[in-house]
Parts: sequence; C-alpha cells; structure tokens
Amino acid sequence: MIGLSAIVTGVLFAASMYLLLSRNVQRVAIGFIILSNGVNLLVLTASGLPERAIPPLIAANAEGVYADPLPQAFILTAIVIGLGTAAFLLAMAARTHRELGTDELQEAEWE
Repeated sequence: MIGLSAIVTGVLFAASMYLLLSRNVQRVAIGFIILSNGVNLLVLTASGLPERAIPPLIAANAEGVYADPLPQAFILTAIVIGLGTAAFLLAMAARTHRELGTDELQEAEWE
C-alpha cells in the first residue's frame, strides 16, 4: 500500500510541476492545487500508518496499535490553508484575465 501511495505521490508531483512551469495562469493555479494534494499524500505516506490501527479516542479497552493523530491534524490544517491559497490564486487568475484579456502571460501586454 505504501508503494502505491508513493507512486501516486510522484505522479501528482510530476503533473503539478509540469503545470506550474506553464505560462497559462489557470494551469499554474491548478498545478498549485495538485501540488498541495501531493504534499498531503506525502505526509500521510511518510507517517507510516500501521495496518488495522485503532483510533486513539474511541475505545478505552481496545487492544492493538493506535493510529497517530498528529499527521492527520497536519493534513487537515494543510487542506484548510491550501483551499484559502487556491481561492486567492483563482481570484488573481480571474482578475488577470479580466484586466489583460488573456490567460497567457506570454501574450499579455503589460502597461
């Protein structure tokens, strides 16, 4: 399972880098969103969640390995920050398109 997660993380990083290097503002914003999802998956993969881990707050007498809630809290915080930043990037992309008349930064005429 960790191997599959590592491959998916690598694909997400590669796709996001390809989109971030584009000169299209919308592609850059989508690349950032994919990059934030890839980082979240990387943190979850690196945390090493054991198989059949028990949630730490559910049962007092449960036996077995408990799941570490700290990586999940980091990811939840990163999702909130990523959504706020993505909304800001999309607003900037819409403003750029409205002001310049194009999404391509190469073709834009700067004043």
